[in-house]
Amino acid sequence: MAPMKAMKAMKGSKAAVKSMPKSAIAAAIAEEHELKRGVCAKIIDSLAALAAAEVKKTGKFVIPGVAMLKTRVKPATKAGKREVFGKEVMVKAK
Repeated sequence: MAPMKAMKAMKGSKAAVKSMPKSAIAAAIAEEHELKRGVCAKIIDSLAALAAAEVKKTGKFVIPGVAMLKTRVKPATKAGKREVFGKEVMVKAK
C-alpha cells in the first residue's frame, strides 16, 4: 500500500494545468505574422468549423504536424447479468 499512497501524494502536489485560450492563440499568431487579433480569431473559428464538418463527413481530420481528430465507433453494451466485485448486478443496455 505504501507505493499507492506515494502516488496519491504526488498527484495532489501537481498544479492544475491550464490550456491556452483561443484569444491567447489568436494574439500569438497575430504577433508572429503581423495581423490583427480579430482576423486570427476568425481564422481559428473557420478552422474549427471546417474540422467539425470534415469529421462529420469522413470521420477524420488532420492538421499536419499538430493533431488528428478521429471518430470511433464503440459497440453497444448488452443488457443482462454481470458479476461485479463478487455480486451479480443487472446491467441495462446502452
